[in-house]
Amino acid sequence: MCIKQNDKMKNFFKQLIILIFVALIVFFLFYNCSGNKQETKQESVAKTEANQNPSLTNDCRTLYLDALKNDSIILSATQIDVVVANKAIKSFADFAQYCNTDSLAPVFLLKAGQIAQSINNMPQAKVSYEKVIEDFPNFKNRGAAMFLLAQLYDEPQYLNNEDRALELYNQIISLYGGTEWAANAAAARNLLGKSDDQIVKEFLKKNKGK
Repeated sequence: MCIKQNDKMKNFFKQLIILIFVALIVFFLFYNCSGNKQETKQESVAKTEANQNPSLTNDCRTLYLDALKNDSIILSATQIDVVVANKAIKSFADFAQYCNTDSLAPVFLLKAGQIAQSINNMPQAKVSYEKVIEDFPNFKNRGAAMFLLAQLYDEPQYLNNEDRALELYNQIISLYGGTEWAANAAAARNLLGKSDDQIVKEFLKKNKGK
């Protein structure tokens, strides 16, 4: 009974950092994509055309409108539908591939990774995060992509590679010192390789007297 409770506490402590951090990322990304560009009458016409066959074009306006449409569907959904999620992932990835000079390209790509992760498509999530890191070195939320990728490696049920997770945490701390990404990476790094009892004791000690 105690072991099961410790397991639950460990998962709770470990995931608490992730949930808070990812929630901030999601809020920023959704606000950024939804609020940056307003749809005009001409864009509405273009959207109609994009709806007919968006996958057969590399026109950035058409791809953007298709990605925006799928983003809106995801935002309004009360639960994740795998078909809808995969359609959104494809539209985000297409926009990022063909319109990689657009400032929203890495934003959509990062969102593609998060959606893939939400439907347990970890290989797709990994590819999306890696492309953000490798293809957009000046992206202001590159540290977020690194952290999310590190979490995939950190979790046994995902990619299960603590050495790679540690490497990414160290890179985040080195490259983005003083940021929330670095603080969260340091906290996550501190949990690597520790037993349930160690994590529980450290948590109780830290919060003693609060």
